[in-house]
Amino acid sequence: MKFSNFLFPESRDPADDNRVIDETLREARLSDELGFEVIWLAEHHFDGICAYVDPISFAAALAVATKRAKIGFAVAQMSLHHPIRIAEQLALIDNISKGRLIVGLGRGTAYNIYDYQGYGLDHTEAQARFEEAEAIMFQAWRGQQFQHHGRFWDIKLPMLRPRPFTQPHPFVIRSASSEEGMLHIARQGRPFMMNVQSNEVTRHRMELYRRTLRELGFDDAAVVRNVEQCWVWRNVFVAETDAEAERIAVPAFEAMHEHRSAMRQRVYEEQGVSIVPMPPPGTAPAARMVVEHSLIYGSPATVTERLAQVAAIGVGGVIMQFRLGPMSYDDVAQSLTLFMHQVAPEIADR
Repeated sequence: MKFSNFLFPESRDPADDNRVIDETLREARLSDELGFEVIWLAEHHFDGICAYVDPISFAAALAVATKRAKIGFAVAQMSLHHPIRIAEQLALIDNISKGRLIVGLGRGTAYNIYDYQGYGLDHTEAQARFEEAEAIMFQAWRGQQFQHHGRFWDIKLPMLRPRPFTQPHPFVIRSASSEEGMLHIARQGRPFMMNVQSNEVTRHRMELYRRTLRELGFDDAAVVRNVEQCWVWRNVFVAETDAEAERIAVPAFEAMHEHRSAMRQRVYEEQGVSIVPMPPPGTAPAARMVVEHSLIYGSPATVTERLAQVAAIGVGGVIMQFRLGPMSYDDVAQSLTLFMHQVAPEIADR
């Protein structure tokens, strides 16, 4: 099971943006030095829940700032991007990083309608834009002249330059927040990224994913290869003791989710619009908001035991977010170091 760091830094005040972005670069360099397999980047706009906002630009910085770790998107919101522009940008980053790019794609946020409003897009078109844009991007990466006349774009491309460093193109993976979305990806024979879910749901979906691949005619070796490229997301914090981890991580986790919901609630109160119906009072929270399911915290021994439960499910890797909400850089750096020095080797030995 591969280990990675998901850089998802919160900045509550525009005056703090520069500091948080600088700290995130430091966190990326430290993650690279410690030996994390992948450094993942998010994309969210206008609300400060992801300080660097644009994963494409930030990935270019990381391609220079890091030496070994792969650089992935979890995810780039494809419906917000022009497909030729992003094809060029990703080809350039793939060249700068010498093939360390993982192109994680999603249609766009399922929660924050203002991401679409700010770009002047209808959120109900997000999936259709995603499908068309991805197909154009794959075609562009072939490096040949082509024309496209679709629902959203009319394109006449003489040739894409530069061509990707990785041939025929960088590794592309899709995200799935629902079981239906996972099945859609599985039926294409592709690996996927799963958002935060309970271990029970994660186990069910991975079993369903394997069964779907077998029904498509994948043999056991091919199923294993696909599973090795699938990722699941958990929030993680390691401290010297369980008590210290709880003192730091749990309040930060709770504050993080309060901040992530604030702008969505404000827009709903001002405009009366949302992508999904706002939950009525008393509704049980989603797994991503529940400490028991979403946050693995404690001493190195405790975190080892809890991550071993995820490993037993059978996944390729864990997308781990270490910096939670208002957590300080120093606390994050200590957590990352403890993880790679004391947790990762123990799980590898098992």
